[in-house]
Amino acid sequence: MLLRRLIALYVGLWLYGFSMAVMIRAALGLDPWDVFHQGVVNHTPLSFGTVTAIVGAAVLLAWIPLRQRPGLGTISNVVVIGVSVDAGLWLLPQVHGLGWQIAAMAAAVVLNAIATVLYIGAGMGPGPRDGLMTGLVRRTGKPVWMVRTGIEVTVLTIGFLMGGSLGVGTLVYAFGIGPLIHVLIPVVDRFLPGFQQVHGPAPEHEDRDPKVDDPAVAAA
Repeated sequence: MLLRRLIALYVGLWLYGFSMAVMIRAALGLDPWDVFHQGVVNHTPLSFGTVTAIVGAAVLLAWIPLRQRPGLGTISNVVVIGVSVDAGLWLLPQVHGLGWQIAAMAAAVVLNAIATVLYIGAGMGPGPRDGLMTGLVRRTGKPVWMVRTGIEVTVLTIGFLMGGSLGVGTLVYAFGIGPLIHVLIPVVDRFLPGFQQVHGPAPEHEDRDPKVDDPAVAAA
C-alpha cells in the first residue's frame, strides 16, 4: 500500500509539472499561480521550474505562523514539480496554430486533473499553496471560496502586471479543473485501487476541518 501511494505521489507530481509545461507551450493563458511564476521569470534570469520551486519554498515559510505541518508530499511538491516543468519546457517545442494551441491547452488541463487525483489521492500532505489556503481558512474562519479566491486574484494580478500570460486558458483551467477531477477520481481509482478518495487538499492532515473540503484544489 505504501509503495502504491509513493508511486501515485511521484507520478502525479511529475505529470503535474509536465502539464504546466504543456500549458505554457500552448500560450493561451496559465492558471493564476503560473501567471505569477511567469511574471517573476520575466524579471529574473531564473528558469520557470526554479521560480516555481523558490515560490513554493517561500510559501512554506508562511505555514509557520499558521501552524501547518508539511508532509512528504509537501516537500516533494517543491522539488519534483520544479524539475518536471523545466524538463517539459526543454523537451516540448512551442505550439503554433490556433487549433494546435487549443488542443495542447485542453490536453494540459486534462493531464493536470489526472496528476492532481494521483498526487492528492496518495494522501501524503498538501502542496505548499494548498496548505497556505487551508491554514488561512482555519486561522481566519472565512469560507474556503473566499480565501482561495483572494489568494488567486492576488497572485494573478501581480503576475499579470509583471507580464505573466493571462488568456482563455486561464478561464478554461479555472472552470474546468474541478469538474474534471470529480469525473477522474473513480476512473483512476478503478485502475489503481487502494488509494484514498480525494475529498480535499489535505487528506491526512491532523487538523483538517470539514469546512475546507474542496476537491477542485490543485497540487501546486
